[in-house]
Amino acid sequence: MLSQLYIKNFTLIDELDMEFRSGFSVITGETGAGKSIILGAIGLLLGQRADSKSVKLGTDRCVIEAHFNLSRYGMEDFFEQNEIDYDAEDTIIRRELTAAGKSRAFINDTPVALSMLKELGERLVDVHSQHQNLLLNKQDFQLSVVDVIAQDTKELDDYCQAFVRYHDLKKEEEQLREEIEQGRQSVDFMQFQYDELTNARLSDGEQEELEQRSETMSHSEDIKTALYEAETALSGDESGVVGNLKRAVSALQGIERVYPDVAELAERMNSCYIELKDAASEVSGKLEDIDFDPAELETVNARLDRIYELEKKYKVDSIAELLAIQEELGRKLSNIENSDEALADLQRQVEAAMQEACAKADVLTKKRQKAAEVIEKQMQSRLVPLGMPHVRFQIVVEKEPLSRNGQDKVSFLFSANTSTPLQPVAQVASGGEIARVMLSLKAMISGAVKLPTIIFDEIDTGVSGKIAEQMAQIMAEMGHHDRQVISITHLPQIAALGSTHYKVYKEETPQGTTSHMQMLTQDERVGEIAQMLSGSDVSEAAIQNAKQLLKL
Repeated sequence: MLSQLYIKNFTLIDELDMEFRSGFSVITGETGAGKSIILGAIGLLLGQRADSKSVKLGTDRCVIEAHFNLSRYGMEDFFEQNEIDYDAEDTIIRRELTAAGKSRAFINDTPVALSMLKELGERLVDVHSQHQNLLLNKQDFQLSVVDVIAQDTKELDDYCQAFVRYHDLKKEEEQLREEIEQGRQSVDFMQFQYDELTNARLSDGEQEELEQRSETMSHSEDIKTALYEAETALSGDESGVVGNLKRAVSALQGIERVYPDVAELAERMNSCYIELKDAASEVSGKLEDIDFDPAELETVNARLDRIYELEKKYKVDSIAELLAIQEELGRKLSNIENSDEALADLQRQVEAAMQEACAKADVLTKKRQKAAEVIEKQMQSRLVPLGMPHVRFQIVVEKEPLSRNGQDKVSFLFSANTSTPLQPVAQVASGGEIARVMLSLKAMISGAVKLPTIIFDEIDTGVSGKIAEQMAQIMAEMGHHDRQVISITHLPQIAALGSTHYKVYKEETPQGTTSHMQMLTQDERVGEIAQMLSGSDVSEAAIQNAKQLLKL
């Protein structure tokens, strides 16, 4: 639950540090006093988008921080999965916003993305404002209410897995049909391309080898001349390096006995002689191998021209890419040839997946139908004390095509009296009736879901008197079961039933208007409720009435 809220430099608030308690609390204050500002600050902590205009004029940043006690709600998994330190008794959420528009969020001093803050916020606080009444017109919301009461998480997960498999196979079937259709329209051209590439008998690396051969044969005269000159320089009769080196070696070896200092030198020169003699032999052999053949050059160039032509035609740069195209064409032609069999096999898989999804959807539907009956009975019993003695509330579960949420369309039907036929609740219920319906739904949902804190923002719109008191009793009851319920209200009947009472008020200062919030003492509560009853001029009768409401 929310144990402490700290706000600094947020719109009209200079600084606010307020403790909150468990059970049912109320917040009162005149219109415009700043109640919506406090809700806006809490909204930022829950991951709502920030506006730099929210930073108090004349300051450079605002800070909003909340402390939560989560010791009874088993949320360790969230912190473990997101690698955030977990303190069950004091979890701290902080949001900082600068006047320049920069926003930062922290959970237990760990910087987090706004999406993570929102994910945690949804598990910590449910803020019910007047615009949430519009949810009654949303089929998804109505279905989610049924799912919460049905406690069908496992069945819904099982169905979703089956539906995803069916959906993926159905998509694969559609893609195969499209590919087959497109393939059949162009099968002749594809076959021509495949045959063209197959008949070319391409091999990877062939192009590089042919280009080198063409280059060599095109410069055969230059190569022969260079080899001849090298051979002459190495092995010429008079001036050849090999012969001269041999003679030099022999000369040094002839004096080794009388002049030992030349022995190592002679050995080194002899090694050079052996190496040069071997090189001269290789040069001579290559000279004999070089033989220009115009016909072979023409054949090589013709083959290269064919390869270049195919690469240009298929817009690639290598034989490897041509071979890849050939392989892909072969695959497509094979698929077309075997398409009927492949499609039939895939259709069998789709049918089996659909049957499995339908079976699991049926299980889900049965749970929802049972939950719908429970909701109808509970709503009847909850709404009658709220001033609707002849109310009828019915949930219609209709079958529709399989979707990610199952095969069920849920509709909430409502009639406040016996003479009016049942119709969709959002279309026929008045503002006050919708408020009572939503409160009853929230009370029922809160019994099935352990949500630490629920905030009602003027849910009492359109009601008064005894009905308001009954609504307050429902909220008080919600706060008895390890939950914290906070109601922002203008009605004294609701304010009087709160176990803790906070007041929001404005103050004019030399620096401008500021909003404040304080926890009221028992005497202060009497004065506040009396003022809610009679206005600014508090009468003795109003004070007595306030005490009566507070059961003092």
